[in-house]
Amino acid sequence: MSRIRLGRILQRILVALVLVGVVVLATAWWLGTRSAPPVAASTEVFDDAELIERGAYLATIGNCAACHTARGGEPFAGGRALPTPWGTLYGTNITPDDEHGIGRWSADDFWLALHEGRGRDGQLLYPAFPYTSYTHLTRADADAIYAWLRTLEPVNKPNIAHDLPFPYNQRWLLAFWRALNFKPGANATVTVAATSNDNAKLLERGAYLTKGLGHCAECHTPRDRWGGLLRSQDLAGTTMPIGGWYATALTPDVDGLHNWSEEDIAELLQRGTSSHGSALGPMAQVVFSSTQHLKADDAQAIASYLKQLPAQGHRQPRASASGTTHGAAAYRQYCAECHGDEGEGKEPGWPALAGNRTVTLPDPANAIRTVLNGGFAPATQLNPQPYGMPPFRQVLSDSDIAAILNHVRGSWGNEAPPVRANQVQRARGFELD
Repeated sequence: MSRIRLGRILQRILVALVLVGVVVLATAWWLGTRSAPPVAASTEVFDDAELIERGAYLATIGNCAACHTARGGEPFAGGRALPTPWGTLYGTNITPDDEHGIGRWSADDFWLALHEGRGRDGQLLYPAFPYTSYTHLTRADADAIYAWLRTLEPVNKPNIAHDLPFPYNQRWLLAFWRALNFKPGANATVTVAATSNDNAKLLERGAYLTKGLGHCAECHTPRDRWGGLLRSQDLAGTTMPIGGWYATALTPDVDGLHNWSEEDIAELLQRGTSSHGSALGPMAQVVFSSTQHLKADDAQAIASYLKQLPAQGHRQPRASASGTTHGAAAYRQYCAECHGDEGEGKEPGWPALAGNRTVTLPDPANAIRTVLNGGFAPATQLNPQPYGMPPFRQVLSDSDIAAILNHVRGSWGNEAPPVRANQVQRARGFELD
């Protein structure tokens, strides 16, 4: 074969590869920027008292304040730092201020932000705003939240620019991320094994709240290296990328809700505590700001839905921690007075450690952080004066804490992997949040 002919063949192959690349990129761009069919507003009257009241409830259980209210700042005026592995974003002002808030937004603009992840000017929004979950909201619920936000006091506070390094500050690249991780959705749907129409409605409501307003997957579902949710492991539990807490599985696995009843789940959501322990760390904040305000039937719907999810098949590693004389002695000195000699706990304030999911998780992050920083359940309407556990950060060494946890994780029927002193040392480096 002559060199000329070989060159022409290579040239054609190169041209073909370029064309294929162009087609792939164009397809990805289209997938990442496509719009769903338009959905008409549910009302033309946004000052209806009943609509506004419903919007206030929905915004509360959707926990909008968590990202859109800075600590010590005015409600919903933005400025809250949202650290991620790719840089820091800042919650925006969503008060009805014309210049810096959503005062000039129409109901359609607001709907597109929730449903399609687009700003008023059409720009693609960063998924720190969980539109990947909010896309499941109905138009009627989006309109109710919009109506309530319009009643807030406008706050003339400029938004803070996101602090993202290159290439994450190139917003147009979100189109390719969205092509892989986002499709504007209709209402959340779920296939359920219902025994009656009423049961089906309950489970569908639970799915809607879990997948949509509650956006539970945003913390409890593992992500890929680019931050996309691994839907094949939906709600299977994962280590949170910032802060080091482990968001536990919400599926009926051994490391999840296997031995929780629906009543236990509903109680934790509304009260902040249950017979299985207390909400701590980021979940305590969620309960305080959001889930304690769930209506009883909505809390029950979420609990019913979670209990009927299929197990993911995850099991604890069988290699169990083994206690030491030092660990047993330190436990008796610092822990037994509240949690009991056999880890049986004392109601109502001190949970049992025998069979406690926080204690027996394969990842010991939550147990380590609780010993270091203390355990503080949220103050709720149903439990306004919760008991707390003091921090031992300044009292116990890394090896002391590891020894205590190994005693607890290997006693009274508990079987969990051992904790190393260097794991405790790393946990000390996280901010107290």
